[in-house]
Order: sequence, then C-alpha cells, then structure tokens
Amino acid sequence: MLIRTETMPDPARLKFYPGCAVMESGTADFPDVDAAKRSPLATRLFQIESVKGVSLGSDFITVTKADDADWQLLKPAVLDVIMEHFTSGQPVVLETGRDPSPARPVVRTIGPADLRDVLARGLADYKAMPSHVVFLCVIYPVVMLILFKLTFGYELLPLIFPLLAGFTLIGPLVATGIYELSRRREQGLDVSPRHVFGVLRSPSIRAIATLGVVLMAIFVAWLGAAQAIYELVFGGAAPASIAEFARQVLTTPSGWTLIIVGCGVGFLFAVVVLTISVVSFPLLLDRDVGAVTAVRTSVRAVLQNPKTMAMWGLIVAGALLVGALPFFVGLAVVLPVLGHSTWHLYRKVVAR
Repeated sequence: MLIRTETMPDPARLKFYPGCAVMESGTADFPDVDAAKRSPLATRLFQIESVKGVSLGSDFITVTKADDADWQLLKPAVLDVIMEHFTSGQPVVLETGRDPSPARPVVRTIGPADLRDVLARGLADYKAMPSHVVFLCVIYPVVMLILFKLTFGYELLPLIFPLLAGFTLIGPLVATGIYELSRRREQGLDVSPRHVFGVLRSPSIRAIATLGVVLMAIFVAWLGAAQAIYELVFGGAAPASIAEFARQVLTTPSGWTLIIVGCGVGFLFAVVVLTISVVSFPLLLDRDVGAVTAVRTSVRAVLQNPKTMAMWGLIVAGALLVGALPFFVGLAVVLPVLGHSTWHLYRKVVAR
C-alpha cells in the first residue's frame, strides 16, 4: 500500500493519501480524542501522543501535530497506523449505534530477525538518550546495602544470589521509564532524563501500579522459595563465613542440589514473569487499556511466538549475566538497552 503525503500551508498539518476512499461522503473533523470515539482510525492516530487533531476527507487524512513534534520522526508512526488500519478491514467511521470500544490488541508472529532488529533499535535509543547514570544510582546503593549487611553478619548471604537474580522479576516495572523515553523519541517529542517520570502522568498509571504490585508479590514469593530451599538443604543455621558458604555450595553434593533445585524453581518464576509482562507495560503506556487486557495480550504474544520469546528470554538472561560480571558496572548499560529494546519488541509483536 503506497501512501502519499502532501504538505500544507500550516506546517503543523500534513495530508496523507492512502490511495483508496476514506469517507464515502462528506468530511469528519476530530479536534481531540473524545470526539474521535466513533472513528477507529482517528482513535488509533490519537494514541500517538503528538497527534493533536485528525480530519477525514473523501480520499485523504489530515493529521495535526503538536508544536514540539518533528514530522521526520512522527510521520513513520502515522504511516504505520494508517497502513495497518486499511489492511485490517476495519471501518474508518462507525455507524450510529455501534460499539466504539476498540478491539483487543492484535498480536503478530515474529522471528529471530525481528529480535536482531529490536536490539539494534534499542541500542540506537540508548545512544541517543544515555540513561546509565540513572541506573548507576539504583544499582550501587543496592550493592552497598548488601555489603553493609554482610559486614555485620552472614544471615543475608544465602539470599544474595536470589536477590540479584530476582531483580529480573521486577525488571519490567523498573524499565517502565525507559519505555516512556523510547515512546517519546518514536513520536518525535522532546526527551530528557526527567521524562523517565512521565509514566506517573500516564492515563494507565493505576493499571501499571497494579501490575507492578503483582510483580513485587512474585519477587517476594521467589525470595521465600529460595530461603525455604536453602533451609531444606542446609538447615536454618547462618553460614559461618563467606568462604565456608562458597565451599558448601560449590564443592558438596548438598550445594549442587541447592544450585540445581534453586535454578529450576527460579526458571519457573522467570517464565511466569516473562509470559505476563513481556509486552504488558509498554502496552499500558501506549494505550489506555486495563491491566487484565495487557496481561492477556502478553500471554497471547508468548503463546503465538513461543520459540522467539524463549530466545528473547535467553538474550535477556545472557545480557544481564555479562553486565553483572564486572562488579555490576555493565548493568548500567545493559538494563537501559534491554528496556529500549523491549519497547521495540512490543511494537513488533502488537499491531497498532
């Protein structure tokens, strides 16, 4: 489908000609998202934050952008929405009396080549919007707190690995601000570190908070399971020293049992989190949908792309491992790159 564009005297407006009829008769003007409820096409265009107005004619769509938006960055997003709408077969304007509520998000099938592309796009976002300082401010206080606790006793020692590994379980929530940066850059809006907190003004903030609580509950459950496994294998006594703990875990049959069982249980927790959150948070940022719809969409995305999503999970796990090796310094780069890449993964999997 070839979509032609035409500039207008007002630089904030641009005409899009999809090469087919848009309105059967007359015109329609939608100055805001509330007015666009009877038009699925206009509603989807308003989901692009920098779109401030939509007008429909016989064979064209006119889009009005925000003053601070750049058409060079905004136009591809608009073209994608228009193309996907007309190829989906949905009406441009609903007939009177029809339910204007949007259909459930459409999930696409993707492959390994798409994963390479989302990683490249994520790296490009990171280079354009470096956010490593933010993550250093999160990572190092946590590491220092653990070291402080170890200085005064070894009760926490068995939970160090579960704590660090468990960070991946709440990673999708922590990365929500990174998704917001990618979303703004995609739409041609101004981006700066302060926009990480733009999530707090999202229409879906309650749903984001609800899903965040679910991930935190899973994280706490994982820590409880890890502690229970340790106590079953070694009993409830705290390790005498770091060296003694390392010897028990790495050189004894009980330690090997701990590693195998612990990693197996941790894998199950990771699969659950990946399944319910791989696209949930980006979807909530992008559209005003509920937490249930977001989770269901994420589950459908995993079920429709099991091998590709398994590869994505391995990529995330491998990247986090590599980033953690040089005393966690690499995580300051790995985490934001994965966050940006997850936004683009969402764009690949969920149709606009």
